[in-house]
Amino acid sequence: MNLIALTKQYLQFHCFQASTSPFYLFICFCAVCGFRLYQSVPANQMAKEVVNPDELVVVGEELDHVRIITLNRPRHLNVISSKVVSLLAKYLEKWERDEQAQIILIKGAGRAFSAGGDLKMFYEGRKSKDSCLEVVYRMYWLCYHIHTYKKTQVALVQGISMGGGASLMVPMKFSVVTEKTVFATPEASIGFHVDCGFSYMLSHLPGHLGEYLALTGARLNGKELVVAGLATHFVPLEKLPELEKRLISLNVGDENAVKATIEEFSLHVQLDEDSILKKKQIIDECFSKDTVADIIKSFEVEASKEGNEWIGPVLKGLKRSSPTGLKITLRSIREGRKQTLAESLNKEFRLTMNILRTTISADVYEGIRALTIDKDNAPKWDPPILDQVDDEKIDLVFQPFAEDLELKVPEQEDCRWDGKYENSAYAK
Repeated sequence: MNLIALTKQYLQFHCFQASTSPFYLFICFCAVCGFRLYQSVPANQMAKEVVNPDELVVVGEELDHVRIITLNRPRHLNVISSKVVSLLAKYLEKWERDEQAQIILIKGAGRAFSAGGDLKMFYEGRKSKDSCLEVVYRMYWLCYHIHTYKKTQVALVQGISMGGGASLMVPMKFSVVTEKTVFATPEASIGFHVDCGFSYMLSHLPGHLGEYLALTGARLNGKELVVAGLATHFVPLEKLPELEKRLISLNVGDENAVKATIEEFSLHVQLDEDSILKKKQIIDECFSKDTVADIIKSFEVEASKEGNEWIGPVLKGLKRSSPTGLKITLRSIREGRKQTLAESLNKEFRLTMNILRTTISADVYEGIRALTIDKDNAPKWDPPILDQVDDEKIDLVFQPFAEDLELKVPEQEDCRWDGKYENSAYAK
């Protein structure tokens, strides 16, 4: 099957309304499947020590008081592997302790910031018990450290930022997006759940936008991210390199100075007329319901009304998602409204490990298979419909582990770098 046909099949599966131009279809395919045409990164945007970009998946630069992280897997949309997590943690810990480091910049090489976790890595580890436990454990601690980091951080998000990849930009003190930025949390559609702190972050968005984004996997553009509070500034893509140079020349981490510099380049945003954020009343009405089934029923009622044609494709995609993934995700978001960041991360660790262990369903591996392995976009969910998902089984994936096997991200930050995998019960 050729690239354009495969992309059309993907869009049909997820019911996206899109242009039919080959270029647009190609970009959409890249955004989710992790396939892209290689684009060289300008030399002045890469660390000087780069010899073979394929080997250095994360590049760290030290320039006076500025530290720069570049996610460097451009041909794979900078997806997050075990090595990426380890290197990010290494640099961030080192620089937080370094008195000379004042400001941290993070960006992605190529057209993407990061398309999220390496799904094939998880799929390949499905038959080996807890083969991905270490990377999951490290990733959740990394998320905690980013949320609570002591130095001024700036994310320069030039393109795709999805799932776990977005967890590297949303918590930053400053997250700069562009007209090319695309954000989504599509995990529920493949039998997973919104993780890496997103059950906390999405649940704190206005109204019930968080439930909408988590359950539908809907995309937001750069303007929408700023208005929703998931990014701080909108800067035209063509000005991003100049902004980066200015931040480097600023050479200080004073938040007011950094903010003032970014605002020299940023624009006041106005939402497009068809923006999903202008559908707040409908979203709040439907996605405030207690259950996924009630949400869908309410959404169906709204879809039948004149002027709500936009709901049809979203609703169709929602119905094709994993029923188990949807139920887990909704409960996690609702719990996130009442939880601290630490509580949310500890909960998400349990959910992730139970889902990967197929405690109640193997939907996550079926979803990955259908999307990225066989690419038939025809997952066979187990169970196949919402009514057959046993709520008592959903309870099982939320149950705490034995005390020594919990993630144990702390409420206090006194020992913030002590919770390493090497010190956990899993490594002993």
